[in-house]
Amino acid sequence: MTTLIDDIETSRDGATLIIRFARPAKKNALTLAMYSRLNVVLAEAAADKTVRAVVFGSTSETFTAGNDLGDFMQNPPSGEDSPVFRFINGLATFEKPLLAAVDGKGIGLGLTMLLHCDFVYVSDRASLVAPFVNLGLVPEAASSLLLPRLMGHVRAAEILLLGEPIDAKQALALGLVNAVLPPDQVMPKALETARRLAERAPTALKLSKALMKDRAAVSERMAQEGAHFVGQLASPEVAEAIGAFFEKRKPDFSAF
Repeated sequence: MTTLIDDIETSRDGATLIIRFARPAKKNALTLAMYSRLNVVLAEAAADKTVRAVVFGSTSETFTAGNDLGDFMQNPPSGEDSPVFRFINGLATFEKPLLAAVDGKGIGLGLTMLLHCDFVYVSDRASLVAPFVNLGLVPEAASSLLLPRLMGHVRAAEILLLGEPIDAKQALALGLVNAVLPPDQVMPKALETARRLAERAPTALKLSKALMKDRAAVSERMAQEGAHFVGQLASPEVAEAIGAFFEKRKPDFSAF
């Protein structure tokens, strides 16, 4: 059975829960309601013993365009209990295997959430970008910690300080994804891996995943990022960046 609530579609494939971003008219840009729904779904999956793995995907050719800026600025996060921060923390502490099947663009959270997935498969037309500095913001989801650890400081600087997109082949070379596949093979590959994981001992999987994660460092970095993120939201840099976005022009930070 497929359920669609607040632009989040959920379904089951055996022991695997599939969560799809389902707002194609807005390129799956994430709203406050979508984050709230995602938090409910993840909490239910964590408590449901019949769910052995979770796969994230989308219902269109864009994985997610990141935050819906209009909705985001009307409902900005104010602290750790905000739905967006709860979702990010939920990903980082989720005990069961997380997988992602990424087709098309993954912007902002569409990139950073992948750092908390255990397996990531992308289509050959995928493009990932972390545009935070370009919007006057700072990185999220402990990406300022995890990306340098994964690929080294200078490579991470291209992604986080310049906000430059990387294509599927670059993502594979940098160790951000497991495989690059044709679009119609991405979700099937993720589901195949999820089925294999479902055959493993669940407690051993949880313990092994926990041992692989430096959750204390991730939690600390998320708190630091979150404080700076909230502070920057009220800055003139963000005002200029958001204004430029809606006016379809390049932001001018020369006065700051």
